[in-house]
Amino acid sequence: MDIIGQLITSFVATAAFGVIFNAPKETLVKCGLVGMGGWIIYYLSEKYTDDAVLATLGATLFVGIVSQELAKFYKTPVIIFSVAGIIPLVPGGLAYDTMRNFVEDDYFEALTLGAKVTMLSGSIAFGLVFSEVINQVVRKIRGSKMLKFK
Repeated sequence: MDIIGQLITSFVATAAFGVIFNAPKETLVKCGLVGMGGWIIYYLSEKYTDDAVLATLGATLFVGIVSQELAKFYKTPVIIFSVAGIIPLVPGGLAYDTMRNFVEDDYFEALTLGAKVTMLSGSIAFGLVFSEVINQVVRKIRGSKMLKFK
């Protein structure tokens, strides 16, 4: 039952962000599904490995690759799907806790949380960049195969 709640909540949050982000109406459900898929990968990976950074990286790779494919298929910018899709993965609560601990003069806890926020944010950035690299490699391989058959 917990997974169903996670799926519904992540779908609604991602689709709602798509509305705020002014994504085209016909892409809102697709954005929601991308975010939901990324979140469930993160949720299950983090649950079984206890490594939030690796789970975030895997989920972001999924979001990036699926966003690339949906953008090609529907002839829309990749950013519509990828930005909406990573919203559930952004460590906003941890960033807030980091700043709250700095304000409360708990510097050790603030630095600990800040390091975790930095690693999570870095894994999101790395995942999106790496998914683009994968896309470029696949394009090159497909292009070279097409040339051989002509």
